Amino acid sequence: MRELTKAEEEIMHILWELERATVWDVVGQLPEPKPAYNTVSTFIRILEQKGFIDHHALGKTHTYFAAVSKEDYRRHEAQKLMTNYFDNSLAELVSFFVKDQRVSLTDADEIIRLVQQKNNV
Repeated sequence: MRELTKAEEEIMHILWELERATVWDVVGQLPEPKPAYNTVSTFIRILEQKGFIDHHALGKTHTYFAAVSKEDYRRHEAQKLMTNYFDNSLAELVSFFVKDQRVSLTDADEIIRLVQQKNNV
């Protein structure tokens, strides 16, 4: 899976949320100051070339949708983070967050429950 720039990722989040959108729909969801229509259109074409989105054409109007699910991209990014910064060790990744962030007992219990549930399946 190819890398996304921050701007491309922002557009993908909008498409994941809206599921289907025109360029104008995407522009409308972006924060102020809004980029020009042509700028957003260019990013959308790049995302389509990268294989992240696809479109349906209805006359001259194109409706865009994600070709890569948010879950697949999240999995890719999490694996990249683990590989590049935590020697492919889930234990090191979790240890980092436990040490760096304030993990509540509720969060810890939830993590344990998820691991137990996964192992019982």
